[in-house]
Amino acid sequence: MTHATTTISQPGDTTARSVLERLARLALCAAFIQGPIAKIADFPGAIAEMEHFGLRPPALFAACVIVFELVCSAMIVSGVKRRPAALALAAFTLAATFLALRFWEMEPGMARQMAANAFFEHIGLVGAFALVASPGRQDRKAGEDHP
Repeated sequence: MTHATTTISQPGDTTARSVLERLARLALCAAFIQGPIAKIADFPGAIAEMEHFGLRPPALFAACVIVFELVCSAMIVSGVKRRPAALALAAFTLAATFLALRFWEMEPGMARQMAANAFFEHIGLVGAFALVASPGRQDRKAGEDHP
């Protein structure tokens, strides 16, 4: 004998879920909020970072990265156009990962291992942004947050 289990949601469940989801999106974007703030606080260092990776003109790239990361993070955390913003940060993170964390070109040792760990952590971020960008059951049902 089988029987269906029906879950009755309580009024506070949607609020708690909404808060939890927003906090999760904030945590996901933490590096993309902290990074630009650090770049603003040390703009010459941000320029040097762009020069290190061969990005020209470095000041323009630094400014664009700051604005891009902050705007996309705000969109994801707020839920406004979160899907396109999440896809944009996924693409940016993937490109930056292959530019900055080329562990396979490094000599064996601790630095290579640390770079490899960071590389795969960033790949995990790309996956998380892809999940944020994909429509969930609730989104399909409610038709919310369409780009």
